[in-house]
Amino acid sequence: MSFFSDQQAYFDEVWNFVRRVPFGTVVTYGQIAQSLPQPKYFVLNEPSVSVARLVGSAMARCPADVPWHRVINAQGKVSNRANASEQVKLLETEGLHFVQGRIDLEQYQWLGHNGTPKPRQHQLF
Repeated sequence: MSFFSDQQAYFDEVWNFVRRVPFGTVVTYGQIAQSLPQPKYFVLNEPSVSVARLVGSAMARCPADVPWHRVINAQGKVSNRANASEQVKLLETEGLHFVQGRIDLEQYQWLGHNGTPKPRQHQLF
């Protein structure tokens, strides 16, 4: 199996996971990476590459039916990119509140059906 076909299968798993994230909640890139099996043929060739970054790559290419805006970084922030302000607006429309540019993961993080462990995050409030 080539890396590309394995990568596409992993992307499909990521998108299916994100499709299950309920309205008004968020997940983190790392949470998705921890919740899914590591791609069989994914090899960490350099320190800057991680499975969470692979999740980010999947989200950058997601189909229109995936609620991409519900995926944020481990600090409770929207990652800095071209559509960041759109993502903030979509999350606020769903009732999430930002304090100093962050979402309180204790309040808004979806733990999934299997009770994914809470992320390590400094207290915001």
